[in-house]
Amino acid sequence: MPVTTAQEDSPAMPVFEHSGISIEVDDDGFMASPDKWTPVIAEALAAGDGIAALTDDHWKIMTYIREYYAEFGVAPMVRKLCKDTGFPLKQMYELFPAGPAKGACKIAGLAKPTGCV
Repeated sequence: MPVTTAQEDSPAMPVFEHSGISIEVDDDGFMASPDKWTPVIAEALAAGDGIAALTDDHWKIMTYIREYYAEFGVAPMVRKLCKDTGFPLKQMYELFPAGPAKGACKIAGLAKPTGCV
């Protein structure tokens, strides 16, 4: 994932850049301002994680995660995510090689889930 450091007077935040997209991220690559997330940013973040194109399955999972987060203020536990979306854990890892929590949440524009290493 191409990340540079922003030049400012305050402590520098890493900046993710891909295909004309430039966003501030934390040290783990999660968006610093999740409210600025767009589907175009999701495509860029996915490409940065080695996902060539987001499929309907990717979007189904990310939509669920974003809706769950909007309602409860946290990302769903992986077990709940699998149960509610119908995707087995193995398929989650095929879709999001960085993992269903870390990878999917990052691409969906959410903060790093608690307990995620």
